[in-house]
Amino acid sequence: MEPDFLNKMMDLLWDAICVVDMEGRYVFVSASYERIFGYKPEEVLGRRMIELVHPDDRQATIEVANAIMSGQPQSHFQNRYIRKDGSVVHIMWSARWSQADQLRIAVARDITALKRAESMTAALHAISEAAHTADNLPALYEEIHRIVGALLPANNFFVALYDPLHAELSFPYFVDERDEAPPAQSIDSGTLTAQLIRTGQALLVTPGAPTDPSLPVIGTDALHWLGVPLCSQGAAVGALVVQSYSDATRYTETDKELLQFVSTQVAAAIERKQAEQRLHHIARHDPLTDLANRDLFHQQFEAALENVRRFGGNLALLYIDLDKFKQVNDRYGHHCGDLLLCEVAQRIRGHLREGDVVGRMGGDEFVVLLCRLQSVADSLTVAEKLRAAINTPFQLADRTLDASTSIGVATYPLHGRTSRDLTRAADEAMYQVKKNGGNRVRVALPSDLSEDGERASSVSPR
Repeated sequence: MEPDFLNKMMDLLWDAICVVDMEGRYVFVSASYERIFGYKPEEVLGRRMIELVHPDDRQATIEVANAIMSGQPQSHFQNRYIRKDGSVVHIMWSARWSQADQLRIAVARDITALKRAESMTAALHAISEAAHTADNLPALYEEIHRIVGALLPANNFFVALYDPLHAELSFPYFVDERDEAPPAQSIDSGTLTAQLIRTGQALLVTPGAPTDPSLPVIGTDALHWLGVPLCSQGAAVGALVVQSYSDATRYTETDKELLQFVSTQVAAAIERKQAEQRLHHIARHDPLTDLANRDLFHQQFEAALENVRRFGGNLALLYIDLDKFKQVNDRYGHHCGDLLLCEVAQRIRGHLREGDVVGRMGGDEFVVLLCRLQSVADSLTVAEKLRAAINTPFQLADRTLDASTSIGVATYPLHGRTSRDLTRAADEAMYQVKKNGGNRVRVALPSDLSEDGERASSVSPR
């Protein structure tokens, strides 16, 4: 059979035939090499095969090549190559060594489509599992990042969420080699992410198809940018975005299809975890003021006590009760009373440090846990600031309302070493303030409690 005829037959094959010498340099490739790898035969002849292999697969490829040259043929070895256009192609090889010719002969089959299908199926299963197993939203975002990274390059990846109530975008997960997470931005900001969510259309930006130069740039301007909307019930609720700052990592229409394929499952997973967190939050917080409820406050109280027992320090409990709150409800109605409670909660929050805890025990009773105090005397200073803040007139709807409060203070370990003892001491100190007209702060005194822990004096209920 004539060599020309054999060459013509090889050029008709869908798979590529490659021949390399013992140094790993191409000495022959068939015509299909260009279809699979993007290079014309004359562009690779004389080049080392390993230069075109994906960097992450080079060591394994060298080991297999050595095994082939030692007389161990391979029929299903798989690795990845970087095509001429920068995209990744998955190859399955059948290869053997010709000792007589000192050449390695291999047949390359493009299995990229098969790998893509396998990856997409695996990604869907992984996202579904993550929605059930992730402890919280940050953990879910991190797992989504890992899953997306198995489909396409995702070193720079972020999740954006849209809040329609405030027409605002936030970035709860943002991993980038150059920039920090941007602040919340308006949906009308004109950025690529905002444009994507507004239109509900995936967006691929490359040097060959640049973005509109009039769009504002926040952070470092990426060279390659790919984003897809996260949709729920036909509306965009957020976006998944990957970006690259160099031509070493490029994105294609195929990558866009991959990201779009998983976006629906990602949106469902995020919404599921958000719903779980809302239910968890509702179960542990007061529905009116959104402060910690009795159960959550007690858990945090016990944790704080355990911390000071182990590591030392000071801790104070403030028991706060509004004076004559019933008169507000009776005179202005429960709606006004609810507004007052919410405003009081906000003022208390505004005068506490990060790490302090505030809760609502019910009715008009609030509790504050002051952690990591420099000295016990600081608890009195904070309590007085809270009393003065609540004593400032409130503007509620169409009326101005005056309020005052009675505050009892108990400190660890002076007034007790358990949550029960400290609560009793702070509550009794507050009760004594109320008994004497209210609108004051009182630190618990030993005389406030009898030996059995009950109130020392019999007074009428508040």
